[in-house]
Amino acid sequence: MRKYFNTLALSTVMGFGSYRQRIWIEKALHDVLPGRVTSGWVGRVAGPARWKHDLDALTNGLSRPVWNFLQRGGKRWRPVLMLLCCEAVGGNPKAILPFTAIPEVLHNATLIIDDIEDSSELRRGKPALHRIFGVDVAINAGNALFFLPFSIICNSGLPVEMKAEAYGIISRQAIKCHLGQTTDIWWHRGKAGRVPTWQEYFQMCANKTGSVAAMAAMLGALIGGGTERQIRALGRFAETAGVAFQVQDDILNIEGGIGKGFGDDIKEGKRSLPAIHALNTAHAEEKKRLLEILDMHTNDEMLIREAIAIIRKNGGVEYAGKAAAGLMEKAWENVEPVLPESKTKQKLKEFAQLLVGRSA
Repeated sequence: MRKYFNTLALSTVMGFGSYRQRIWIEKALHDVLPGRVTSGWVGRVAGPARWKHDLDALTNGLSRPVWNFLQRGGKRWRPVLMLLCCEAVGGNPKAILPFTAIPEVLHNATLIIDDIEDSSELRRGKPALHRIFGVDVAINAGNALFFLPFSIICNSGLPVEMKAEAYGIISRQAIKCHLGQTTDIWWHRGKAGRVPTWQEYFQMCANKTGSVAAMAAMLGALIGGGTERQIRALGRFAETAGVAFQVQDDILNIEGGIGKGFGDDIKEGKRSLPAIHALNTAHAEEKKRLLEILDMHTNDEMLIREAIAIIRKNGGVEYAGKAAAGLMEKAWENVEPVLPESKTKQKLKEFAQLLVGRSA
């Protein structure tokens, strides 16, 4: 279990949650998909079998690949955000622990599928899931993770009205996530025929990365008994945190600080915020060259470093860093008035600041 808790660095730095609560977050993940599939689990999530399931096939073709991915770590900051938002509106975070798996499994679903779409080699320092188990197994595993959260709500003891609202939150945010991915794919394939605006970039990030964070916050506030205003404000705040998190990823990819691979955004032709800023400020020759390299989807390290040099020269990294910090500052100004004063409220603010200031 030690490797799980190393991924909870953000919550540990903040002193949020006890050792036992962190164990419960991992337990919630095992409850939604156990390491070994049993007939009882299948019955709970899919109903009784008419004949007989091949439990070995389900274990080796679904559970084992997913847990290969989950055990690599990840920051688990979305479950922590859910707990914080629940407590910030006066709810009991212990009561929401069984639901903390929802944003985490959805987030990992997006990563599994994203790696296939981007032809990525690595994720969290190890081969991408489809490189180990095959594209068919990885697609199926990723898709399954998109639907498992509904079973958590369905099998819970929440009131019917709250269940309905939770279903709505999950489905809307999952759709937004795919809208963001659609836009990102269209851009990095060079189909836009122009440089995206920063407003379009932020909306893409709000959909692709901010949607699951918003889901975590809104579910936390909803189940914690928050008002409609609090649920909406915390959702917007978390969505902004997701955007800032993505912008920081853009920076770290250029600076070489993430396990997915230094310069992968260049290889994939990503129109990241640093790249967009450089394309909008560079002189014509540099802009043309940067676009050429992005559209090559190259593995050539020299070309990747050439593109990064153009981005750095034109202040792309500095611009992105300031933009992320500014976004979070404004987001906090909007959410601060709707929350009662508490230690958790302060932790929520610190949490967002850590997301923006992280170095990995």
